[in-house]
Formats: sequence, C-alpha cells, structure tokens
Amino acid sequence: MKFYYCLVAALFFVATACTLDKTDYEAEISTEVPEYYEFKEAALINSGIYRISIETLNGTFYKGYNELHLKILNTQTNQNLATENVTFLPVLTNSEGNVSSCPHQYNLVYDAQNGYYKGYSVFAQQSSAAQNWKLYINFADNNPSVSVNADVMVMEQTNKNLNMTAFTGNDGQQYYIALIAPQRPGVAENDLVAGIYKYNEPEVPAGTFPDPSQFSYSEVEGYTLRLDPRMPEPSMGNHSSPNNRDLTQREDGLYQGVVNYTMTGNWTLNFILLNQNGLIVKGTEVPTTFTPGVMGAKSELFIDILF
Repeated sequence: MKFYYCLVAALFFVATACTLDKTDYEAEISTEVPEYYEFKEAALINSGIYRISIETLNGTFYKGYNELHLKILNTQTNQNLATENVTFLPVLTNSEGNVSSCPHQYNLVYDAQNGYYKGYSVFAQQSSAAQNWKLYINFADNNPSVSVNADVMVMEQTNKNLNMTAFTGNDGQQYYIALIAPQRPGVAENDLVAGIYKYNEPEVPAGTFPDPSQFSYSEVEGYTLRLDPRMPEPSMGNHSSPNNRDLTQREDGLYQGVVNYTMTGNWTLNFILLNQNGLIVKGTEVPTTFTPGVMGAKSELFIDILF
C-alpha cells in the first residue's frame, strides 16, 4: 500500500510539472513572439542636399537578418534617385578600436516598382556600451560619388524564431546562419527559411577606411543544411517530429526546408551543414532515443527557438 501511494504521488508530480511547463510556454508565447509586417524608418541621414532613409521591419535594426529598403531624395529637385550605383557597408567598432562587419549586401538593387533600393544586413552583434555600429553608404548623382555615414543602434532580437548563429567550420572558414521565416510558426509543417553566409578573407592589403575588400561576405552556394528538430526539455524527452525536410538553396540565394512543430514550446533546430561535395562543414548527429527526465543532447551546430 505504501508503494502505491508513493507511485501515485510521483505520477502527480510529473503531471503537474508538465502542466506547469506548458503553462509557462503559453505565457512566453503571448509576450515574447512579436511579428513584424510593416516596414518603417529605422534611420534617417541628412547630408547636404540629400535625404537618405532606411526602412526595416518594425523600424528597428535587430541582431540577425534584416531586410533593408533605402530611399535617396535630392531635396533640390525633390526627386528620388534611381541610380544603379549604391553601396552599403555596416561596420562594428569595439571599445579597443577593432573593426569588423557582418554578412550584408554591398551593392544594393533598385526596385523600380516600389521606388527603393533593396538589400540586407545580418548584424552578428547587438549594440552596447562597448561596441557600436556605423553604416557607410555611397552613391552617384550628378557628383561622381557621395559618401554618407551614420551611427545606428542594433537591438536584441526578442523573437527567438529569428535567431542566428556564427561559427568556424571544419574548413577554417567563418560562417553565419540566420533564420528568416517563419516569424511565428504554427503547430503544423512550416516553411523554414534561412540565410547562410561566409566571410571572405581579404586578398589585398587594406586601403582607405572603410575598405570594402576587408569586409566582404557572400552567400554560400549549393550547400545543404540537414535538419533535426527536437524538444530538449527533460519533460519532453528530446522527441522529434515527422515530415521535416532539409534546407536547400532557392533561386534568390536563401535556403528553404520544412520543419514540423507538433506542439508549442521550446524547440532546438539541430543542423549539419554540408558543402557542395557532401562534406560536413559543421554539425553532429543527435541521438534518436527518447529520454524523459533528461535534458536532450544537441548538435554542435544548432539554433534554439520558442513559439
């Protein structure tokens, strides 16, 4: 009889713990998973006769992937520029004066239908007292070249579904993976979109600062990002889900696959990055055993999300 009561008490504790965990997940969902649908002005630069406006989702620069819309107004003619030669370079300076950058589109593309230049920046660090970001923009008008710059704040990304990771691959190269979609997943099969980039080591000595040859990044081409999503919480037993698909490259350079979330809560996207030849750049297999009560193992390459 004593054993029976102990068993009932233990089962009640486990059930209560799972209920509390789920309640906590629901609370986090309602407060920590914002969605950004509207582009708003995140930075405004006035220089001479030019007014340069940069728009981002929610009007904020976030750590991770940021789509950028840039407009250049000539205030004398009251006309927006539609030149093909607009460049964009983000530079991070730390308290010791060291400079670096992040994956970005250096040559912006003009979207004639919408009247803006389009690009992106994957800010790898958020702004702080010890480090700050500055944007350098160059363009041509009647003048051969116009150069402007501005300090900007890069904020923490509070939507964990848009997290990113940076790492050194087995080939010694510096890589970045940034989640782009979905912003707010559903309990369903979701299209998972990510950008995958690498740093290009300079081939020439640095010229006049900021020399773009020292801050060059590119989209990796023809890679495969193998996906194994799991719920690592002890109460979830590190279980996975069916019908997931690895991420492969689309025509626009981004990578897309499918992640099947079978319930809300904490998920870990375990990855293995393979190059064009099928060689592992980074990542390890995750054990497939169901381990209730034990925190699940993660790949050496992963991104945590929450919805």
